[in-house]
Amino acid sequence: MIDDGVKALAQGPNFAALTTLLPSGQPQTHVMWVHCDDDHILINTEVHRRKFKNVEADPRVTVAIWDADNPYSFAEVRGRVVETVTGPEALDSINALSQKYRGVDYQPEIESERVILRIAPDRQIAR
Repeated sequence: MIDDGVKALAQGPNFAALTTLLPSGQPQTHVMWVHCDDDHILINTEVHRRKFKNVEADPRVTVAIWDADNPYSFAEVRGRVVETVTGPEALDSINALSQKYRGVDYQPEIESERVILRIAPDRQIAR
């Protein structure tokens, strides 16, 4: 279950930093749009991207979310990608995220296939 403080940040128009592990074991971090449901942090990417290939090889991730109005208010979720979802649900998800952050449907061309990363928390804090 996602803690209330984490959920409030993930459901607002706040950015997140997604950290995955490269094949070498070094961390790689990207600033991302984020959302959540009651049980998972949700990140949307494309299947050709390095971050997706990283979680296919090692599902452990960290997601840090900060309040756009007060960056000293933040949450950190450490967990695992427990499911990936493609197809119409992933397309609907990226359009919903784009509406949340930009007020319009997703504009950039999709190069491969959109995918939702469902992240189950192992540890979560909100400050």
